[in-house]
Amino acid sequence: MTTPFTLFIETYIKLFFLLTPFFVLSAFLSMTREMDLRARRALALRVMLAVAVAGCVLSLAGNAIFNLFGITLDAFRVGAGALLFLSAVSLVRGTRAEQTPESEGDISVVPLAIPITIGPATVGALLVMGAQLEAPLERAVELGAFVAASISVGVMLLAATAIERLVGRMGLTILSKLTGLILAALSAQIVFTGIRGLLGR
Repeated sequence: MTTPFTLFIETYIKLFFLLTPFFVLSAFLSMTREMDLRARRALALRVMLAVAVAGCVLSLAGNAIFNLFGITLDAFRVGAGALLFLSAVSLVRGTRAEQTPESEGDISVVPLAIPITIGPATVGALLVMGAQLEAPLERAVELGAFVAASISVGVMLLAATAIERLVGRMGLTILSKLTGLILAALSAQIVFTGIRGLLGR
């Protein structure tokens, strides 16, 4: 039997890599070159808050969205898994584009939180993960794990300069590719679960 602590750790690891933290870190560094340390840290905190709020809302909205459009969870698993796989491939191949802000305004929500950190593939995966948990305790554990994953990404952004100095741009690229491999495996599992559920009907 899975304990709440084990569920928390397993969910936290999945969500942490789902947020593609090393790609986000690279984008954050590229988009804040002209900022001083204080402004960069304030931006990192706003990104962390925006990601946490958006992710929790998506996790809670899964069942409502599926019921509204008449989509089964298994069908959405297949679609979300396929989209996540494409995102993983782009990370591995290094073709995922780092979006640039359209204006000089606040970039914490758009584009850093959405769609760089929480992109279309991440949205689909969050909806699936939230919809498949029915027990209140499991849902609370998942929300807690997502908040913890968001905080972890925020801490990485706060320490962006130190991390870049430690591993270098090449190191960040390699870590992004490794994240892509993990996401590819996660997407395969989501698709397999969806297909098995559809065939079981």
